[in-house]
Amino acid sequence: MGRADHLAVELGVPSLALMENAGAGVAAQARLLLPGGAGRIARIAVLCGPGNNGGDGFVAARLLRDAGLEVRVALLGNVAALKGDAAEMAARWAGEIVPLTADAIAGADLIIDALFGAGLDRPVTGIAAEAIAALNGSGVPVLAVDVPSGLDGNTGQPLGPVVRASHTVTFFRRKPGHLLMPGRALCGGVTVHDIGSPPEVLDRIAIKTWTNGPDLWRDAFPWPRLEGHKYGRGHALVVSGAAAHTGAARLGARGALRAGAGLVTLASPENALIVNASQLTAVMLLPFSGPEGLSGILADRRKNAVLLGPALGVGEETRALVEAALAAGAATVLDADALTSFAGHQAELFAAIASIAERPVVLTPHDGEFQRLFPDLVSAAKPERARQAAARSGAVVVLKGPDTVIAAPDGRVAINDNAPPWLATAGAGDVLGGFTVGLLAQRMPPFEAASAAVWLHGAAAAAFGPGLIAEDLPDWLPQVLRGLIDPVP
Repeated sequence: MGRADHLAVELGVPSLALMENAGAGVAAQARLLLPGGAGRIARIAVLCGPGNNGGDGFVAARLLRDAGLEVRVALLGNVAALKGDAAEMAARWAGEIVPLTADAIAGADLIIDALFGAGLDRPVTGIAAEAIAALNGSGVPVLAVDVPSGLDGNTGQPLGPVVRASHTVTFFRRKPGHLLMPGRALCGGVTVHDIGSPPEVLDRIAIKTWTNGPDLWRDAFPWPRLEGHKYGRGHALVVSGAAAHTGAARLGARGALRAGAGLVTLASPENALIVNASQLTAVMLLPFSGPEGLSGILADRRKNAVLLGPALGVGEETRALVEAALAAGAATVLDADALTSFAGHQAELFAAIASIAERPVVLTPHDGEFQRLFPDLVSAAKPERARQAAARSGAVVVLKGPDTVIAAPDGRVAINDNAPPWLATAGAGDVLGGFTVGLLAQRMPPFEAASAAVWLHGAAAAAFGPGLIAEDLPDWLPQVLRGLIDPVP
């Protein structure tokens, strides 16, 4: 964002105008958050820091006071120490400036946190930390400027004491910390305010990280065509576990069918045939035995995408099945046991992925599975962990969680923020694997297919609501897809 601001100035937008516009956005959002129905003038406490975040706070304070509200400004540090645009905006504030203390918020109906922005790189200490503690314990609505003070804007992690905001106003574009947990929860609702940065700024800074959503992958989505038929929409294969472990694969298979694959087949061990046959209708069934049997099924090149892992079992046999699938050349999704089976054997997996160029492979680990495959990457920020893992493995990596991150080997990253809490239920990951393989079967590019599958997964869960179980997800996908075709105005 610092680079974006510099470029905006280079392109002719005065830096003071950027700050004035930012403060105006804060003031507008503050008025929306003020409690209504009171028969008195609302009181606002604006807590300003020593940098440009504080400058935004001074602008908001001036505009809110001009609107007839009672505004108190408390400053961390000395007015004489302010520099640049922040000093100019402080000079334009005609009211009193009191020193920041824990008591500065007393009697306020709304607190504006303009202490520290997204560029903070160390823990908040001293009087600022005391003010944050008082603010969090006040029960008063808090509007954060840019990010809640104390939050790392790149990682979404608290650096120490951190503000718990009711709402956050940020500028130009959201930061990773607005989407990554726990930052997503600490920010409350997030409003992005246009401060006048020219659109070409984005091209100049070569963005490689996006919020996941339909605008990212809509153009690549494989909508059915009037002249199409099921054989043109791909044939997904899902590999089942043994007789006592078949449900996960069936969830994946139903997910693939709902995601639009023209045909879906469940590859079943002989001892699970009767169990699977009794539960399947539109999904077809084929028996197989071991890696040779799976290779035989995938020798039919019409079966162009395969999902392995859900309840498949951990160990050498699963590794052999994965290697057989990768050697067959079909687009491949590896989840759950297919990933855990390669703990300590990562080089074998990555070599198998690299053995055939241009073949789509997607890995879908949760944090535990990720740590088993990439134990040296666990300390990095989540987008960077996923980005490095994708580059190392040669696969698209879907690092799951409430803030799922999708990363491509070329460095592109999407951060997902639409997953509701009730999506954390048994079998949900199996359905996600099915959505992904269903889109790959339709030849959607792997980064876009994985990103779409993750977003659709979250949207289906949100559409269903509380009480969700994994079986509900495929059946609520049509409603979500219908909304993409005919969005509600």
